[in-house]
Amino acid sequence: MKTSRSSQMQLLDNDTVAAWVFLTPALILLGLFIIWPIAYLFYLSFTAGSFTSKGTYLVGFKNYWRLLFNSDFWQVLANTAYFTIATVIPSLVIPLGLAVLLNRSLALRGIIRSAYFLPSIISLVAAGLGFRWLFQTTGPVNGFLNIFGIPSIPWLGDTFWAMPVIILLSIWKQLGFNMVVFLAGLQAIPPSRYEAAELDGADGWQQFWHITLPGLRPTLIFAIVTTAIFTLRSFEQVYVITGGGPLNSTNLLVYYIYQEAFGQFDFGYAAAAATVLLAVTLVLVYLQLRTWGEE
Repeated sequence: MKTSRSSQMQLLDNDTVAAWVFLTPALILLGLFIIWPIAYLFYLSFTAGSFTSKGTYLVGFKNYWRLLFNSDFWQVLANTAYFTIATVIPSLVIPLGLAVLLNRSLALRGIIRSAYFLPSIISLVAAGLGFRWLFQTTGPVNGFLNIFGIPSIPWLGDTFWAMPVIILLSIWKQLGFNMVVFLAGLQAIPPSRYEAAELDGADGWQQFWHITLPGLRPTLIFAIVTTAIFTLRSFEQVYVITGGGPLNSTNLLVYYIYQEAFGQFDFGYAAAAATVLLAVTLVLVYLQLRTWGEE
């Protein structure tokens, strides 16, 4: 009996050692490229100075106090919240509707799927340049509106219209990826459920609410989290199209961090803003998983 137990313990020890051997390279990479940068960012947020011969020095919570009483920072936060909400909801609803339609037997279904997915593989910088050309005052969009007697709109020079252009680009860019994700989730739902619902007299809308949505619950969690992260880290759209203007109306948090770090060389203040962004992202992900996740 003792021999059997000792052999089991020895086997357990061997498995444990083997597990650590295989995990060590991944843990090293995780520490070097994720844990260490986050820890250094947190440290940097309590410093001031620059990466010169003078170096940096600790200033405590001074950078966070500057954020708290900086009206520009609060405007950027409001811009980011508006941008995130206005981007995430259509980026989920529209692809979900397209996925439900394209999950049926349609002519040229493969070509249509490929056409919707194409924006996902286009460079965001290239797409931004294209949108900047489309929405110029003398661009094709205003040219099309003029045909119907609608006067030209200064899309990129107006504090009201500039943000919708950024939002439209972000929705267009995310649409294809989420559609493919939802298509994969739909194909994992057993067809027998729909057949049984039809026998019970359920119409298409009832099937969607009571079969499709519950069956897509894990897929929805993934799509919500990835889309929220995509919007919160948005930088290229603002950099290429508006540069944060006009009057700071399209400045998002990531672009604001970039301006403070590499425009003003205020790395400690930028690190504090980046820490706030990290905290907001973690809170949103936690709330989404708490709300949508299954026990």
